[in-house]
Amino acid sequence: MSLLCVRVKKAKLQGPPDKFNTYVTLKVQNVKSTTVAVRGDQPCWEQDFMFEISRLDLGLIVEVWNKGLIWDTLVGTVWIALKAIHQSDEEGPGEWSTLEAEVVMKHDEICGTKNPTPHKILLDTRFELPFDIPEEEARYWTRKLEQINSLGDDEYSFQEEVQKKPLPSAASQCSFEDADSAVDDRDSDYRSETSNSIPPPYHTTVQPNASVHQFTVPSRLQQQGVLRETCAVSLQNYDLDYQEHVAISPAGSSRYGSSCNVSQGSSHLSELDHSHESAHGSEQEDDHQERVSNHSYHSSGSYQKDGQALHREQEEPHGRGEEEKIYETEEKRADHSVALELEKPKDVDAGAHVSYHGDNEPPPFPPARAHWIRAISKVRLRLQEGQDEADPSKPPWLKGGPAGGLYGIDSMPDLRKKKPIPLVSDLSLVQSRKAGITSAMATRTSLKDEELKSHVYKKTLQALIYPISCTTPHNFEVWTATTPTYCYECEGLLWGIARQGMRCGECGVKCHEKCQDLLNADCLQRAAEKSSKHGAEDRTQNFIMAMKDRMKIRERNKPEIFDLIRDVFCESKLTHAQQMKTVKQSVLDGTSKWSAKITITVVCAQGLQAKDKTGSSDPYVTVQVGKTKKRTKTIFGNLNPVWEEKFYFECHNSSDRIKVRVWDEDDDIKSRVKQRLKRESDDFLGQTIIEVRTLSGEMDVWYNLEKRTDKSAVSGAVRLQISVEIKGEEKVAPYHIQYTCLHENLFHHLTDVHGNGVVKIPDAKGDDAWKVYFDETAQEIVDEFAMRYGIESIYQAMTHFACLSSKYMCPGVPAVMSTLLANINAYYAHTTASTNVSASDRFAASNFGKERFVKLLDQLHNSLRIDLSMYRNNFPASSRERLQDLKSTVDLLTSITFFRMKVQELQSPPRASQVVKDCVKACLNSTYEYIFNNCHELYSREYQTDPNKNQDLPPEEQGPSIRNLDFWPKLITLIVSIIEEDKNSYTPVLNQFPQELAVGKISAEVMWSLFAQDMKYAMEEHEKHRLCKSADYMNLHFKVKWLYNEYVRDLPAFKGKVPEYPAWFEQFVMQWLDENEDVSLEFLHGALERDKKDGFQQTSEHALFSCSVVDVFTQLNQSFEIIKKLECPDPVIVAHYNRRFAKTIGKVLMQYADILSKTFQSYCSKEKLPCILMNNVQQLRVQLEKMFEAMGGKELDAEASDHLKELQVKLNNVLDELSAVFGNSFQTRIDECVKQMSDILCQVKGTGNVAANARNTVAQDADNVLRPLMDFLDGNLTLFATVCEKTVLKRVLKELWRVVMNTMEKLIVLPPLTDHTGTQLIFSAAKELGHLSKLKDHMVREETRSLTPKQCAVLDLALDTIKQYFHAGGNGLKKTFLEKSPDLQSLRYALSLYTQTTDTLIKTFVQTQTAQVHDGKGIRFTANEDVLPDKGSGVDDPVGEVSIQIDLYTHPGTGEHKVTVKVVAANDLKWQTSGMFRPFVEITMIGPQQSDKKRKFTTKSKSNNWAPKYNETFHFILGNEDGPDAYELQVCVKDYCFAREDRVLGIAVMQLRDIADKGSCACWCPLGRRIHMDETGLTILRILSQRTNDEVAREFVKLKSESRSAEEGT
Repeated sequence: MSLLCVRVKKAKLQGPPDKFNTYVTLKVQNVKSTTVAVRGDQPCWEQDFMFEISRLDLGLIVEVWNKGLIWDTLVGTVWIALKAIHQSDEEGPGEWSTLEAEVVMKHDEICGTKNPTPHKILLDTRFELPFDIPEEEARYWTRKLEQINSLGDDEYSFQEEVQKKPLPSAASQCSFEDADSAVDDRDSDYRSETSNSIPPPYHTTVQPNASVHQFTVPSRLQQQGVLRETCAVSLQNYDLDYQEHVAISPAGSSRYGSSCNVSQGSSHLSELDHSHESAHGSEQEDDHQERVSNHSYHSSGSYQKDGQALHREQEEPHGRGEEEKIYETEEKRADHSVALELEKPKDVDAGAHVSYHGDNEPPPFPPARAHWIRAISKVRLRLQEGQDEADPSKPPWLKGGPAGGLYGIDSMPDLRKKKPIPLVSDLSLVQSRKAGITSAMATRTSLKDEELKSHVYKKTLQALIYPISCTTPHNFEVWTATTPTYCYECEGLLWGIARQGMRCGECGVKCHEKCQDLLNADCLQRAAEKSSKHGAEDRTQNFIMAMKDRMKIRERNKPEIFDLIRDVFCESKLTHAQQMKTVKQSVLDGTSKWSAKITITVVCAQGLQAKDKTGSSDPYVTVQVGKTKKRTKTIFGNLNPVWEEKFYFECHNSSDRIKVRVWDEDDDIKSRVKQRLKRESDDFLGQTIIEVRTLSGEMDVWYNLEKRTDKSAVSGAVRLQISVEIKGEEKVAPYHIQYTCLHENLFHHLTDVHGNGVVKIPDAKGDDAWKVYFDETAQEIVDEFAMRYGIESIYQAMTHFACLSSKYMCPGVPAVMSTLLANINAYYAHTTASTNVSASDRFAASNFGKERFVKLLDQLHNSLRIDLSMYRNNFPASSRERLQDLKSTVDLLTSITFFRMKVQELQSPPRASQVVKDCVKACLNSTYEYIFNNCHELYSREYQTDPNKNQDLPPEEQGPSIRNLDFWPKLITLIVSIIEEDKNSYTPVLNQFPQELAVGKISAEVMWSLFAQDMKYAMEEHEKHRLCKSADYMNLHFKVKWLYNEYVRDLPAFKGKVPEYPAWFEQFVMQWLDENEDVSLEFLHGALERDKKDGFQQTSEHALFSCSVVDVFTQLNQSFEIIKKLECPDPVIVAHYNRRFAKTIGKVLMQYADILSKTFQSYCSKEKLPCILMNNVQQLRVQLEKMFEAMGGKELDAEASDHLKELQVKLNNVLDELSAVFGNSFQTRIDECVKQMSDILCQVKGTGNVAANARNTVAQDADNVLRPLMDFLDGNLTLFATVCEKTVLKRVLKELWRVVMNTMEKLIVLPPLTDHTGTQLIFSAAKELGHLSKLKDHMVREETRSLTPKQCAVLDLALDTIKQYFHAGGNGLKKTFLEKSPDLQSLRYALSLYTQTTDTLIKTFVQTQTAQVHDGKGIRFTANEDVLPDKGSGVDDPVGEVSIQIDLYTHPGTGEHKVTVKVVAANDLKWQTSGMFRPFVEITMIGPQQSDKKRKFTTKSKSNNWAPKYNETFHFILGNEDGPDAYELQVCVKDYCFAREDRVLGIAVMQLRDIADKGSCACWCPLGRRIHMDETGLTILRILSQRTNDEVAREFVKLKSESRSAEEGT
């Protein structure tokens, strides 16, 4: 949309001067504007008009009219094509145009004029230059440019293309009613219905706040010959100035190279998202210049010779986001300066054209662009000068000035600039701003419209010198009418026979009694007028004198009112005095010289009452002005009729009233009767009465229909368009505009001139306090003006609201605005029952102007959002007043939302809570950015105790570094201060949306989210380099954890989620754990060394372990406590830590155990030390269990848990080993004790059958036997019980028990075999030789102890005593353990064997010893001796083989068993000898019941035969007591020797049970070297070896003791 500026200068008309009273009408795009009327043949108007143009294919129609008494006549018309109008930001001299008589039409549109007249008019028409361009449009034109550039090689004329197609233009930021609407709608979260919601792509776009960007260069302009000069001059200025200017350019904006009309993309200005309107003044020009100043150009163009290719460069500044501003430094600026390759003009002074590379190519800039650049250069220089002189501490976006400097709602301080604003600023920023919306809204055109002000000044004096509120009341008295008389007020008949109504004694007005209070016309004035009409001069004079007196009294009593009016309108005292005279005279003249033309259009009505039986009505309207009455046509059966009928009235009395009544037309008998009685045949539907004095200009108003009497049933409203032309005030603005002028000038005077920019809030109480806008004097002025000229109170409120919106940041103003808007909302939204008009329609009929108010609210909404987005600066927590303003600001936002919802009836306007939430987030984002970038400085200022430390750090080290972590704790401190401030100061204030908006929580959430991003990145960097100590990382981890737990953990967005911060630190914690392991091991060695030096002392009398254990676990617990205090919420990472720490524990404890184990043996001789050391190991186990529980117990990670359980098992094994070592250290001493016991036991005599009376002797003997052992145990066990931990004590007792039992078994029950075996062998040899007598003495001497039954009984009782002793009444070992202990069972078993017979023992031996030779393997069976077995015996190293045939026969009668054995042969005998080799086979039957039977047979010997054949048969009788499974055959191959014992070659044992089921078979038996037996066999052998008197026993022992003899050859 483009802004067309037209200045109507003057005209030359042919004809007599007194004939002309002319005015000019401008029409374009359905908009019409008119100048004032000027008399004479050379009228001079010099009036400016502005139009927003969206279609360049239309034209401007200029009509000159001559004013007539009744009709105006057309003098002539000029039609100017919009395409032909040039662009400029400066006013030109104008151009004379000839007025023509007729217009040429095409497609119902004017396209030209014809038939010239002799009259001429001077007009200056131009398009304003563009301000900015929206980003998306910029992108659109970028694409266009690229498309056009791609056509550069083709034969294509850009010039022609552009001339063919009219260029689009975007809406200017200026409009007629609101000259500087600088707030960009695109910044709004919401577009009001006044803007086009879906604009077409950019060609004919109408955008509320876009700017004009491209224009063609029309031929008209080139004819004027201004093109080249302006271009040349501006280029020089531009280049020169540009380099000194700080360019401000937003991320994401495009910078274009541009050329005259090469492409539609030329002349783009980069758009600033949030700072393109900084420093608005209240003046239009200033505003324009300031706005210009903040736009930067970045363009460079180069032109090729053919003029058809254009190169443009686009530079994108780097930024973190679209909304950030980049304030470029001096160095950067140099790179962006404009480079334009132009030949230097040869003769610039002479005004010659600048020559270009080609002859016909277009110039680089259109003149408009040249003007534009020149303007920028000027403003930039001015700004720079201003900034140099100004206070350097002030931020560049603040502008000083009489009003304290307004700055744009979209401006936002850049947080990354060098000099920061305070973190929480005080009121300085607000004081310097002192205001609100933008100059767009603050610029009140009425402040500069001198003509309007002059008129309003007079009207105000008129209203105040003789105000309606205190004019003379009527002097009513009861009166009797003699003819039918109608009430002046309601026009109803004065009913009754007598005393029908009231009549004023002074002016004679008649009315009903109930209507007397409604009459408000001044009695004196009415009386004077009436008298003068009737020619009663004296009476008239009296009234006039009374009125004069009243005015004098008024002037004397209220001088302050007139002084204030004079000050507000800046009139001199002389002028003021003259005006007062004139005004008084006009009051006295009254209406005698007053006349007006009134045009009333009855448009439509809504929500009328249904009066007919059909449920509808047939409405029509009557309009009466004075005595003249007109009516519309009837609309049948419609409660929402549309008439659109226009009526013209002449009115000559300003106190007249317009009466508009709506009727339901009836045509029946009833209505005819009514017609006779009441002059009214139809049903009354409602009325509205309008005072003529309240009309001015053109109005379009909805009037609610009112009742006429109490009985009337009325609803609905009627819409009227009223146009009034008052004589002498033909072209004066309507009273609403005049009121606006008065209110705005008063506000400006009281606020900016007197109030120093601060709005004074009147102190008013009560329900109507919101209608009090000023202090008493000013309030009286506006109220009287409103009353006199019919300004609705809602219009007053809306006007004041508009004024306040320019100062909405002043203290106390938001609260007032909020209340005002709430009442405006209530007025429109709370529709009454009497009308069906919707709120939206009521508002649309607002005299303030629907679009104007909506636009105001939209801009205010934007401004509020932007200010709330900086609430820290604008509403510092340190000021309670500003906090209250913050609350009110949010209330105001809520009211705006309510307005949009209820009044505008929009579907879903943004909810206030969400808007505030977004603002808070935006503020927090920028706050974080700010504290991040200024962390060191802020921290030093706020928290440093020593002021000298501030300058320590160079600037480059003040931010985050990989060399240290100092930055982050400072940042956390600042973040906490922000969150705390939000929580404690701002949350209680912004409490309007408790469910949706808790500032403290949002603050924590935003701060954490931003901090998390930076922290994560920083930790990733640190992980690569690891330049800091692990302890520093751990400390930082703790701070981050605290921040999270304190402020973030319970926020809805994070509740129940695993945070990610532990992952940032995981590697550093692991590093710390690695280092900690080395520390722990080092500590362990130190602790053990100290303990060793101190001799492993107990830590206290109650503790049984030494201090090294305590030290080791104290250190481990401290380490674990640190991990635990991290309170890591991520179970996966906790598992990693626990696994790693479990390894450390394992390593430390196992090292401790290993060191103890190595040196333990050396301590066993000491009394207590071994126990303390074992206690230490046990304590390790106890503490490990506690640590396992502390680390999570069953919840602990499986891998870590397994590791610790495995460690527990290892420590248990270590303790077992130490106990065994300790127990074994007592072996020698226990041996001595047991030997003594054995000796005492040997002295016990007596038989096995102990008599009952001899039992006590057995007990006595047992005590005697036990004494040596008990003496030893008593001393030691008492010591152990006090020194050992319970678990250790039990282990020691177990070991001692084991040693005692084993020793008793070995030394008492089963003494060693060695000596005895030798004795037996000698005995056997001697027996064979018959030398028994020689050995007899030897035998008696060497006879080994064999326990008698009594000795066994004594020993049994002694065992019970020992058992009781070790049980120690429950304090020692458990009885079940003792009973089941293998050592006791073994001993008991040995004892029990002593009491068994030899047969039983032999039978037990045969049945239990099944693997005596070659593990019982290798014997092969065949059916008979002729069948050879398979090869291979399956045994290792046999010394030969014997083949025997066995037949087993059981007698059927007696059951006796008989075994026949045939020795067949011996094979593969392995034997070396130097002498004769004479092998023979000896077969022995071993088993019970054999003492009286033949047990042994031998074959003959075979000389020197290593595989002798025997074939000898032998018979064994077994008896019938036992089965074959109790017997075995022992086969022994021997070498026969004369005069000495035969030598044994090999032995084989054959179990009869193996052949019992076969009955008869051949056996092939491998020979072994000796007999093997287990413990049972040995025990039996020992016991039998002691039965020297039993031949069977002796023989058995000898047999089983035999082994292969030594060979001669070896």
